[in-house]
Amino acid sequence: MVDKEVLLTPEGLKKLESELEVLKTVKRREVAERISASLEFGDISENSEYDDAKNEQAFIEGRILTLEKLLRNARVIEADEDEDEGVVSLGKKITLKDLETSDVFEYQLVGSAEADPAEAKISNESPVGQAIMGKTPGTIVEVEVLDGTLQYEIVKVAR
Repeated sequence: MVDKEVLLTPEGLKKLESELEVLKTVKRREVAERISASLEFGDISENSEYDDAKNEQAFIEGRILTLEKLLRNARVIEADEDEDEGVVSLGKKITLKDLETSDVFEYQLVGSAEADPAEAKISNESPVGQAIMGKTPGTIVEVEVLDGTLQYEIVKVAR
């Protein structure tokens, strides 16, 4: 089975590499010390500190494997000099206006591995991301949601 290509901005790549480094060098050591310390309490069958530390160790190792797989399949989105500045594409910042409420939002369009709505980074695979991809300022897009259809106007596209 071929692994799916993971699209990342240069900043997203650095963030994932940094997280992986911290997990391997700091978090692994910390959890190993917690396991060692909890073993000193004696009987592990009723040792909640040991159970917590082992659960955290499993989580850390799983995250390390996930990050290594993401990075192995990563393709960095570089700004293409020939690319039209005013066209929505990965890595660009897009300003959208909700036509119903007149609210204005600014997002960066990124690959799904890097998406984080709290940081205003939306995935190209999300409904909004799919609707705006390849469009230009002034275009009105419709996004199907559970409650109906939302309409956004693309106000601005920038690097």
